[in-house]
Amino acid sequence: MLGTERRPGAGGPGGLLDEAARWTVRRRAGLVPAPAPVQPGRAPEDRRPSLPSAARRRLAQLLADRSAPAHSGGRRGAAPDLAELLPQWLSTATEHGFRAPSELLPALLDAARARTDLRPQALAFAGPRGLWLARLNPEWRFALRGGPGSAVLPDASDEEAVRRLWDEGLFAERVALLAAVRAHGPGAARELLASTWTAERAEDRLLFLDSLRDGLSDDDEPFLERALADRSRNVRATAAELLSALPASALAGRMAVRAASCVALDRSGDAEARIAVEAPHECDAGMQRDGVAPKPPTGRGERSWWLGQLVEAAPLGSWTARLGGRSAREIVAMPVADEWGDELHAAWCRAAVRQRDAEWSRALLGTPSAPPGGNAGTISLAERAKLLSTLREEERAEWVAAFIQAHGLSEAFQLLGVCLVPWSAGLGRAVVDALEIARDAGSYPWSFSGVMGLAERCLNPDEAPRLEALTAIPPEDEGASPGSGSYWAEAFQRLVGTLRLRAAMRAELGG
Repeated sequence: MLGTERRPGAGGPGGLLDEAARWTVRRRAGLVPAPAPVQPGRAPEDRRPSLPSAARRRLAQLLADRSAPAHSGGRRGAAPDLAELLPQWLSTATEHGFRAPSELLPALLDAARARTDLRPQALAFAGPRGLWLARLNPEWRFALRGGPGSAVLPDASDEEAVRRLWDEGLFAERVALLAAVRAHGPGAARELLASTWTAERAEDRLLFLDSLRDGLSDDDEPFLERALADRSRNVRATAAELLSALPASALAGRMAVRAASCVALDRSGDAEARIAVEAPHECDAGMQRDGVAPKPPTGRGERSWWLGQLVEAAPLGSWTARLGGRSAREIVAMPVADEWGDELHAAWCRAAVRQRDAEWSRALLGTPSAPPGGNAGTISLAERAKLLSTLREEERAEWVAAFIQAHGLSEAFQLLGVCLVPWSAGLGRAVVDALEIARDAGSYPWSFSGVMGLAERCLNPDEAPRLEALTAIPPEDEGASPGSGSYWAEAFQRLVGTLRLRAAMRAELGG
């Protein structure tokens, strides 16, 4: 409107605005009315109890902090990382049975869209109202694609409703339905899957078959045995893997015979008994039908590839009779001829994990204090982590604590990841003691940032008072990393602050 006073006929600022108003009326009058959009129905009821007010405020704080910028210069500062506490908060709130506040559902769905690791907890907490809201925003459609909490399922005991959704539902809904029915009754889920098996796409059959892992039992064997003749190679391989996890299955028996023909006692000479290995010379049609892949990965020999598959699919209990009545620990300790030991032990590791055999897992893990490459069955940290997952939670924590006491934290990160949260008192003490030793030795503090991050999420919050003494800046000895003392103090301050915050969150939700 500037300068309209000097333009002839403009009428000044008021005249320009009047003309704009007239054109607005003309434009609106010229529009053809469109049909009114269908309004969404009412959101479903969520009968779970409301969050306590303090917990609701805490959730709003956690959601608001998730987009905070990362710390610059590689240092995280002494303040707790709230974004890392959100998954734990959501799990705890869901365990307590609380419902998500309606006004925070948009922020909760935004957080789940940005972080896939949050989605199971976020969708379970969001409940039916979160799914209702997700249907109204294309950016939240991920919530409708399957997975825990992503579909409103009928009661597993309502056969008519289950059948209708199985016949008419989207693929993601059918996957979630099959998992729910499997949890309610394994046999009912298997019958549901068998009723449409031949009409399903190969990629769908593979995912459906994978759902049988939960609750796998000998009753599943006939169905899985038929799946060995499936036209999809991936389906056949998955069926064979599931059957080999059932030591009493016919496939496991066939694999035991094949493996026994390759592995035996070698009593030649005056030396102590050792294990002799003669790997297969071919992969015949029967082996391929039972899930043995004939073509090895690049860089892997054919015979060792076939041997590993036979041994990992054979029942572990068959080796005691085959190798002179020896226990699992005695078998693992035996020398193996012709440098086949690593291949044989790796296959036994996979078998122990697949068959959830704690006795063999203990034997292959060896003693936690033994040096790597000593009398342990495996030195691979990835294999050890998998073997630990077959043990009871208490035993798992004790083994990892002893490993840390013997070897420190440099190789313990993967092992800590399989331990129950919060860590047991013994495991927590072992981690904190190892961190203190590393600090006092002047070690590079950033080498332990991963373990420190795990400690913030996994240490029992009750440990906070004991850690207060570590928050002071220690004197830096000659040879220590420059500035390491202040970094360690900062890291321990953040650890203590995070533990206190987790304790407060626990109290708010418990209230």
